[in-house]
Amino acid sequence: MTTIMVNRNEATPISPELWGVFFEDINHAADGGLYAELVQNRSFAYSEADSPGWHALTAWRTEGDVRRCSDEPLSPNAPVFLRMGEHGVAARACNEGFDGIVVRRGQTYRCSMFVRAEGSTRVDVVLAAGGVAVSAVIPVTGSRTWARVEAVLQATVDAADGTLTVATDGDSLVDIDLVSLFPEHVFAGDDNGLRQDLAQAVAALRPRFMRFPGGCVAHGLGLDNMYRWPETVGPVQDRRHDANLWGYHQSRGLGYYEMFRFCAQIGASPLPVVAAGVCCQNTIGGPVPLPDTEMDAYIQEVLDLVEFANSTTDTRWGAVRASLGHPAPFGLRFLGVGNEDQIDEVFRDRFARLLRALRERHPEIQVVGTAGPAPHGPDFEAGWALARELEVPVVDEHSYKSPRWFFQNVHRYDDYDRTGPRVYLGEYGSWGNTMLNALSEAAYMTGLERNGDVVALASYAPLLAKVDHTQWVPDLIYFDGERVYETLNYHVQGMFSRTAGDRALHLEIADAPSWFRAAGGATRFAVSAKGFEVRCSDITVQDRPLPDVTLGSDSGRFDLTTDLGSLDVELALTLHVEAGDAERGSFAVHVGDLDGGEHWEWNFGTWLNRTMTLHTTTDGFRDEASPGVPFRLEVGREYRLRLGVGGDGRVFSVFVDGVLLHRHVDEDAPEHRFVASCVTDSRTGRTALRIVNATDEETPVELVDAEGRPLVVLAAETLACAPADGVPFASAPTRPTGLCVQGGVRVPPWSLTVLQLA
Repeated sequence: MTTIMVNRNEATPISPELWGVFFEDINHAADGGLYAELVQNRSFAYSEADSPGWHALTAWRTEGDVRRCSDEPLSPNAPVFLRMGEHGVAARACNEGFDGIVVRRGQTYRCSMFVRAEGSTRVDVVLAAGGVAVSAVIPVTGSRTWARVEAVLQATVDAADGTLTVATDGDSLVDIDLVSLFPEHVFAGDDNGLRQDLAQAVAALRPRFMRFPGGCVAHGLGLDNMYRWPETVGPVQDRRHDANLWGYHQSRGLGYYEMFRFCAQIGASPLPVVAAGVCCQNTIGGPVPLPDTEMDAYIQEVLDLVEFANSTTDTRWGAVRASLGHPAPFGLRFLGVGNEDQIDEVFRDRFARLLRALRERHPEIQVVGTAGPAPHGPDFEAGWALARELEVPVVDEHSYKSPRWFFQNVHRYDDYDRTGPRVYLGEYGSWGNTMLNALSEAAYMTGLERNGDVVALASYAPLLAKVDHTQWVPDLIYFDGERVYETLNYHVQGMFSRTAGDRALHLEIADAPSWFRAAGGATRFAVSAKGFEVRCSDITVQDRPLPDVTLGSDSGRFDLTTDLGSLDVELALTLHVEAGDAERGSFAVHVGDLDGGEHWEWNFGTWLNRTMTLHTTTDGFRDEASPGVPFRLEVGREYRLRLGVGGDGRVFSVFVDGVLLHRHVDEDAPEHRFVASCVTDSRTGRTALRIVNATDEETPVELVDAEGRPLVVLAAETLACAPADGVPFASAPTRPTGLCVQGGVRVPPWSLTVLQLA
């Protein structure tokens, strides 16, 4: 019998904004996703800068007298438009939407566009889906001034293969631009609104805050690609389009105003993130700062953002907000400055100047700093050192790690400094959507609650991902044009957020079920290459010579050995890099149980061929074992490598040309597989106990208070399934269900259980 003792007399305060969400336009999350617009490339603004092969008519099919023009456009920010019927010939332009336009029988759709015509004529719009078409006629009055026209269409079938056609009969020249189709039924009934089911799935999490628009999107891939918030408010036709750094297009129809409005509607504090005057370092050119001569103007742009969000309507930006339909302030209290940046001297300068200006003009704003892309390493240490030096209120940490790491780090924040900056865990996720992933995150979240005095905010990331259009896995909510797929990770987040509290009660667990990692299979060495052609010669394993190996640029893994019997081994080889992509190539040496158990990988050429990184794979999930070290593979070079594993398989070292490049000691910290947290809400009096059981034992649990008296359970909810279950789209993921507690609490194996206590 496991006993959980809850002490109501000892409590730690919890930030009221602890559980939130983070929206970034990754995985096609905005256009074709949360943004309800159904027409793709509505402003004919796609180009090669977005994706190879894209152009102004991507997603469009034209017939007859149609040509692209850019003279006197609707907006200089999207200068291409279509000219139809110029030579008295009928013309048609058909849009395929985002993998087809989805329509619902009986629902109405609002089609609008901007037109300019030589003479009075008509434009026909046809919405075809499921073999059925509905149409409308839009009369057009001749004018050389752009005018917005609109028609309403009602679908008569359910279908996902819809197209929208705009046609003219050739009676008059007609220019068209910003061709739009919105469902009438959008979230909160907004103009330029959000897709109802996706927005509702986010709202159902009851997030206390929302971070946006990124992430890496905020600082972009170059100075021209930085996300500049003023370009994303105002009339949609005047917003600046941009290439998305994840390889597609941003219309900016879903801009800063719409995100602020969404936050207000769902009761989430807005947490926008702006670049710290530096673009992303993860590009071939490396980090590039704004010129010093432009920093004053950029600082004013950031200050203007606070004015847009919070000021009265008699200010410049407050008046803009009111003109968009929201005279009331948005109540901005947090502002992120920078994201995963390289903490060098230029960043320190730009960040400090922004911080100083915000403190002087808006002391009510809590600035959120950055500590790099990982929960360890040089930028993590430098980011925290800078935050302490400048007394930054909150620091943004990111943790994309394996389930094993999350189980091992349940107590990560127990010893954090309570007098320094607080933590915003802005991005975290355990590299998958199985139940094991979800439970590892749940276990980690109990540690966040228990340390709610130092962890101020936390958000899983990324939030949204479109099926077959993902650049990053895992994600919290998947979707296609018809459906929303809520992952097990999503249900874990909701079970915590919907029962959040403002105090974490002290608890102790006695006689928790034990858990042991199963022994692995055969230990082998292997090599692989990607993007490089290499030859491995002079190979020895434990001083035993092996034949030479030649690998093509994508030849997969080649096993050098059968069973080494032990992980205490040494490999030596001469590596000849004979050809390949110097910016994208890599070479790896693998060791361990390569058939699915725990194994390791030295990867030479990670992060655009900038580093050597030691990776580990456990439970099928690959992860960085330690931060990468600077290293570059050069074509035409020869390298002498010596790699060893010692110390009972826990000490990893690599020498290059006789010089130690890297040494890592795997501490093999214990995995906390049965954990709990208990929170109470002083406003409602509700007390919720979360129990994570990531073992294969059903566990009877006795609940007592500090005096040993039994605790009464009022209600129970559990999420339980096999550890490998839950991969999206294979089947509907398990949802939380009620748990019978009559006769005592029995916690299922592989489960998260939330108990409401009297």
